[in-house]
Amino acid sequence: MTYCLAINVNDGLVFCSDSRTNAGTDNISVYSKMHTFECPEERFFVLLSAGNLATTQAVIKKLQSDPVAGLVPNLHTVQTLQEAADYVGIVSSMVQRQQAERDTAQTNFEATFILGGQIGDTPPEVFMIYPQGNYIHESREHPFLQIGETKYGKPILDRVIHDQLGLEAAARCALVSMNSTVRSNVTVGPPVELLIYRRNSLREGKRLYLTEDHPLSRAISKQWNAGLLQALDNLPHFDWEEERGAK
Repeated sequence: MTYCLAINVNDGLVFCSDSRTNAGTDNISVYSKMHTFECPEERFFVLLSAGNLATTQAVIKKLQSDPVAGLVPNLHTVQTLQEAADYVGIVSSMVQRQQAERDTAQTNFEATFILGGQIGDTPPEVFMIYPQGNYIHESREHPFLQIGETKYGKPILDRVIHDQLGLEAAARCALVSMNSTVRSNVTVGPPVELLIYRRNSLREGKRLYLTEDHPLSRAISKQWNAGLLQALDNLPHFDWEEERGAK
């Protein structure tokens, strides 16, 4: 399984992904699910992937090779993030059809993507691209998107993320969301990749590769656990607890 998320706040974008792939209990590997595409001073994209590994790798390879081959459209020629999402959706659907035509075992070749970034001076945007090629945009009320194993990491995003939140605070929230998912689902696992894109920079910003033993990973996990226990202890007590304590 997979867990990837992207957050869009006023100061920029945050992307976070795990690296575990699971093709059965005896076939667990590590592959990056975060891919960047950059034209310095002009445009910058991040693509997060979930689903069939053969499909996602083929999609990434085509996105990388189309500009070199001069095929249009490509990520260098699209004028908007929406056009970029259309293009990725078309490539993904095509790759899935090609994979299915060669398959005789009824394999599921579906893949889902999150595409985010910025072109020129247009606002940064984030899209979720479904296996069918259609997509949705993040909303102002919930400026984040998730793919994969989303349920364990969603509660903190719902409570904390808003567009006024600082970029580094949003990044810490993303790591807590990932940590909650890793602890609750064995098919999601480190190393965790985190990328912080600052609005209007048009180039890759801070990118971290966090193993399970990385000091930042361990500190966030430890302090988040301690904070939850303290918050639980500080919740209002039942009436009978107060009465019992007074005796």
